[in-house]
Amino acid sequence: MELKRVVITGIGALTPIGNNASDYFDSLKKGVSGAAKITKFNAEKFKTQFACEIKNFNIEDHLHRKEARKLDVFSQYAVVTADEAVLDSGMNLEEVDTTRIGVIWGAGIGGLKTLQDECENFFSGDGTPKFNPFFIPKMIADIAAGHISIKYGFMGPNFATVSACASSTNALIDAFNYIRLGKANAILAGGSEAAVTETGVGGFNAMHALSQSNENPQTASRPFDKNRNGFVLGEGSGAMMLEEYDHAIARGAKIYAEVVGGGASGDAHHITAPHPEGLGARNSMNEALREANIKPSAIDYINVHGTSTPLGDIAESKAIQKVFGEHAYNLNISSTKSMTGHLLGAAGVIEALACVLAVTENIIPPTINHTEVDPELDEKLNFTFNKAQEKEVNYALSNTFGFGGHNATLIIKKHK
Repeated sequence: MELKRVVITGIGALTPIGNNASDYFDSLKKGVSGAAKITKFNAEKFKTQFACEIKNFNIEDHLHRKEARKLDVFSQYAVVTADEAVLDSGMNLEEVDTTRIGVIWGAGIGGLKTLQDECENFFSGDGTPKFNPFFIPKMIADIAAGHISIKYGFMGPNFATVSACASSTNALIDAFNYIRLGKANAILAGGSEAAVTETGVGGFNAMHALSQSNENPQTASRPFDKNRNGFVLGEGSGAMMLEEYDHAIARGAKIYAEVVGGGASGDAHHITAPHPEGLGARNSMNEALREANIKPSAIDYINVHGTSTPLGDIAESKAIQKVFGEHAYNLNISSTKSMTGHLLGAAGVIEALACVLAVTENIIPPTINHTEVDPELDEKLNFTFNKAQEKEVNYALSNTFGFGGHNATLIIKKHK
């Protein structure tokens, strides 16, 4: 069986540094930080009082208020970026076979705000059950895929991927595989998350996972810096229209890039800590390279998971050096989480979009906020500190790793 080629024909983004793909790309190139004091709730008693929130966003600019109230925030974000990607793809839905177009959407948590609000309402009462009939449909992690499918009449494969912070990368990999196996002509894939809530911030604080640099939020996310002290929570969404190459050519679609490989693995080590030598990360990258049928030396840029945690950044850099050997010193590495914060289930897709930027514009987005060298890291590695770099990028690789030991890697190729 001959495997199909898979290309990217539409993109959408809603991030802490840009509310559409174009603005997001501009901010990446400029090295803009999306971190600021939390506005979604009063965080003055929390150990962490800042996050990377979506800014200047009103869902009623996109959905009628009555409809918006039926969706949790993570689904609202999903619908908005899906709209952008579908429009950007130029796909005429009256001319394509919508039974062959699917939706695969990732979320690490799902409707956390909905769950929090409903539980708060119940436990503040007298014990009489009084729940919103939309409680469960708003909360469940698969519902964003459902809403997108219903809106556009996409009747192909339709489901959600949940692998913590690797969720949307797994969604992209699944979409890639369904299309190349001939099970769909196109799949709208991506992920969304809206965890900047009392329970989200409080829960991650209880794990000692978040940075507590409340005095300087904008510089708190500092991957690979000696003084990194935890990740910065982000929120948002990203979407890609993945399409079978011949299907895209036949309708005259513009092509951003080609997806050529995906790898996934498990650490089998710890529920939250990465394998200290990055074993699972190595396996995931090697599998993606094998599937893409390219040598490690073909990769020009790696968008790392790079969460700005003491253990994670070290483990990933070790994995990169094991996989790429001497070539590790030739390629560019950067963590765009230094700008966006960590979008959990949506991290993978917005970082894959950063790879699309790299291969289409030959620009490596920077790792900002670096001030002090970590002696545990190899100083010969190019982490693209503080300023974007111009470079010919033919292949870009994106890593995302999640609690539970989930690892996922995607490889994107320049379309020529």
